[in-house]
Amino acid sequence: MSNQVIFYIMGGSVAVLIVIILAYYILSQKMQKSEYKRIRKLQQGTKEKNFSSEVLYQKLYITYSRIPFLKRYILKLRRRLEIINIDDEYTTRKDSAKILTKALAIVIPVAILTIVIAHTNYLLMFILLIFELFMIDTLIDGSIDKKDTNLLKEQLDFFSEIRHAYHEFNMVEEAIYQVSQDDEMDISRQGEKIYEILISDDPEMELEKYYDIAPNVFLKEFAGISYLTKEFGDRKVNGASLYLKNINNITKEMQLEILKRDKLNYVFQSLSLISIAPILLLEPLKSWSISNFSFTQSWYNGKPGMIVQILILILTIVSYVLVRRLKDNGSTGINTKNTENPWQAKLYKRKPVKKIVDMFIPKDGTKEYRKVKELLKDAASHLKIEWLYINRITLAIVTCVVSLIVFIHLHQLAIDYVYTEPTTTYDILRRNDRKR
Repeated sequence: MSNQVIFYIMGGSVAVLIVIILAYYILSQKMQKSEYKRIRKLQQGTKEKNFSSEVLYQKLYITYSRIPFLKRYILKLRRRLEIINIDDEYTTRKDSAKILTKALAIVIPVAILTIVIAHTNYLLMFILLIFELFMIDTLIDGSIDKKDTNLLKEQLDFFSEIRHAYHEFNMVEEAIYQVSQDDEMDISRQGEKIYEILISDDPEMELEKYYDIAPNVFLKEFAGISYLTKEFGDRKVNGASLYLKNINNITKEMQLEILKRDKLNYVFQSLSLISIAPILLLEPLKSWSISNFSFTQSWYNGKPGMIVQILILILTIVSYVLVRRLKDNGSTGINTKNTENPWQAKLYKRKPVKKIVDMFIPKDGTKEYRKVKELLKDAASHLKIEWLYINRITLAIVTCVVSLIVFIHLHQLAIDYVYTEPTTTYDILRRNDRKR
């Protein structure tokens, strides 16, 4: 091959390379100005890393929903969070799985520690494990209280923005719509819901429905005054807008409520943990006492020691419940139970159960029947009189069974003490010298 041919090939290759570079540059410039760039940005915004907590919580929600025991808790969480996350299924599932996962991350290690410490005392271990199931409800309620308080704090900024938007548009629905465009805040969903109510064909009916699902009373008041202002117009009182004046009053009430909740959280910050400390230290204290003062073994292993331990458990549980009730700020007072077809109704449909329950229910038209009905009505209870008596009978049966188990266990302890406990001579300051 001659040198001239080689030069031609090299020149052609360089020319082709230049053409490719020019074509790439021209195409890239066109793509930057076209829809291609926007689509690429959208794709990058939706791509997830190898590990995504968002996807993880969605998968955990599905898993929890399939487990019979955890299904009760995930549905309870869902009913509560649906009120805050209106029409947002994705966020509701994520928050439900997130709260339940945190609660399980605390309770499961405590349960394992309880089994390890109290494995020699089955009655104590059983009571502690049941109490830890109760703790899950407490942790869930606390997490929702925190989320509800955050929503309340967001409402302060939301109402502040509403005042500025109302000055700009001078229309209630437009001001609410404009402020509700911020998707970063949970309160924006509530604002969008109120906007939909105001522009609906029958806003009064939709407003009544919203009153039943509003997360707090302040949003009910805001929705009400927004509806009245839109329907009948705003008025000037001493030169100021009545609508904005009402919003200022609601804001002051919210600030007082937030201050009250912060004080409650500060005062009861560690009391819940302190109240359950006695039952967690029962078994370690018992082991220390027996190892240092051996004469206490006969007392701990006998009937008096077991009775005292059970009384401490009961007092600790009562103290824990009272502390939780005192700390309750009222934000979780939403009934999340199935009031249409609860377990009492399903149980009452069975003929044998129905016959037994009807034997205890007062006859219709009697004085006692009317008295019970009036008490249920005064208490605003969702229970029917049949469900009330099913609860009473169930509680009586459970109490009887638990009492029998405790008494049998105590009696067995007394028998073991008589047959197996050796006679003992001891000195308080020294180890026992055991003699048969």
